[in-house]
Amino acid sequence: MTTSATRPSPEWLPVRRRSAKRLIDLMGGSFLLLMAIPVMAAVYLAIKATTKGPVFYRQVRVGHHGIPFTMIKFRTMHVGSHRARAALVHLNEAGGHLFKLRNDPRITPVGRLLRRLSLDELPQLVNVLRGDMSLVGPRPLLPEDSDYLGRARDRLLVPPGVTGLWQVSGRSNLPWEEMVRLDLHYVENCSALLDLVILARTIPAVLTARGAH
Repeated sequence: MTTSATRPSPEWLPVRRRSAKRLIDLMGGSFLLLMAIPVMAAVYLAIKATTKGPVFYRQVRVGHHGIPFTMIKFRTMHVGSHRARAALVHLNEAGGHLFKLRNDPRITPVGRLLRRLSLDELPQLVNVLRGDMSLVGPRPLLPEDSDYLGRARDRLLVPPGVTGLWQVSGRSNLPWEEMVRLDLHYVENCSALLDLVILARTIPAVLTARGAH
């Protein structure tokens, strides 16, 4: 484990380890995207048939080394819902720099199901193939949610992930401090083997929908 006195540099991962992680992303991401095409088609039609507006939702998130990127998701909220966030901030249940509301009125009925099953995240496989994200890594945050100090910034030393230790350990049930702790543990112990273990643990976590809302 690293300490604050031995903080890793921005390129602390060995080249071989970075290459192995990227290979897993390319091979795993391509396979998963291919397998997900029928499900994604069904989700596309469900959103199109039940709500007005675009099917996909594009949002700027903070990526590797703090570089912003556009993350792609299936839209789960009513159009224009981002403008209503300020009126709901006082109801935030997550704490820290996260905003989570179990019964968020902005979420559509179909969107609630998609979130419960994590199907809204499937388009992020495109981000993985582009290199914006990794299959496994810290959760990518919004720019307005990522202005934190201290060791929490070390989350940015590796690419953000579609899944991660936070997701297989409770997801939205976890407080901000615990999510940061898990993310830092991942950063300090990042390896291809750990990625494979987390990917394997993601399957039951998604199927049980633990902490998903």
